[in-house]
Amino acid sequence: MKIWTSEHIFNHPWETVTKAAMQKYPNPMNPSVIGVDVLDRGIDKQGRLHSKRLLSTEWGLPSIVKSIIGNARTYTYVQEHSVVDPMEKTFELQSSNITFTNMVSVDERLTYKPHPEDPNRTILTQEAIISVKGVSLSSYLEGVMASTISTNAGKGREAMEWVIRRLNAEIEELAATARGTIRTPMAAAVTEK
Repeated sequence: MKIWTSEHIFNHPWETVTKAAMQKYPNPMNPSVIGVDVLDRGIDKQGRLHSKRLLSTEWGLPSIVKSIIGNARTYTYVQEHSVVDPMEKTFELQSSNITFTNMVSVDERLTYKPHPEDPNRTILTQEAIISVKGVSLSSYLEGVMASTISTNAGKGREAMEWVIRRLNAEIEELAATARGTIRTPMAAAVTEK
C-alpha cells in the first residue's frame, strides 16, 4: 500500500472553487476522463448537497504496466461521492475505482475549505491510498501509480483554473449583455425583427 498526499491553495473564494470543481469535466487538461454521469443528487435535512457520479476514464498506462497486469484494456470506471456543505463551507469528495479492483484499488479523498486567514483563498487537501495486489512488482507499480496521481493532480489544479476562467468569462459576458454593451447574435436577431 502507498499513500500519496498533497495540499494546494487556490487564490479564489471557496464558492468559486466549489462551482468549478462540480464542473471540472470535461476539460483539455484531463482528456483521460471521457464521460461523467450523475447517478444521484439530493439535499439532506442539514442542507448539504450529496452527489454520486460515475466517471469513465481512459488510462494511459505504460506498456510495462499493461504487460505486468496482463490486460490491454485501459477503460476504467470510478465511482465518486461528494458532499457540499454550504453552512460549514466544506466540499468533500471521495472516489474509488470500480474496474480492476481485484488487482488495483485507488481510494482518493479531496477536501476544499476556505483558507483560515483569507476568505478569498481556498485550501485543497488530497489523499490517495493505492494498493496493488496479486501481481509481481506490486510495490513498484504502487510507486508508478502514485507518480501518475501526482502528475494528474497538477493537471487537475490547472483544469480548475481553466474552469474558473471560463466561468468568470461567462459571468462577464452576461453582465455586459445585461448592460447592453454587447450585441450577441441572439440579441441581434431579436432586435432586428
